[in-house]
Amino acid sequence: MMHIGVCQIEMRIPESHSLKDKRHVVKSIISQVRNKFEISIAEIEHQDNWQIASLGIAYVSNDARHANEVLSRVVGYLQESRIKAEILDYSIEVIPFSESG
Repeated sequence: MMHIGVCQIEMRIPESHSLKDKRHVVKSIISQVRNKFEISIAEIEHQDNWQIASLGIAYVSNDARHANEVLSRVVGYLQESRIKAEILDYSIEVIPFSESG
């Protein structure tokens, strides 16, 4: 059975004073996370707010526990790394998926 892990992370970028500043920080975060983990990640909300970012992350696995672990490691990495953003909130959900024929 396939499991789809999804994570939404709300971040504040206190040093951002424009959308250009925000885009630079968000693109850097996305690039770092993509390079370190084999996940899909994108900015999903608040594109017009220059100090708030919402990232959506997805990971597919045949093991629900593994999907949860990977997403938890991504959150931990962001909390411990020296990125120019602080995590306000996050949620992780693992959804079982079986194709019925």
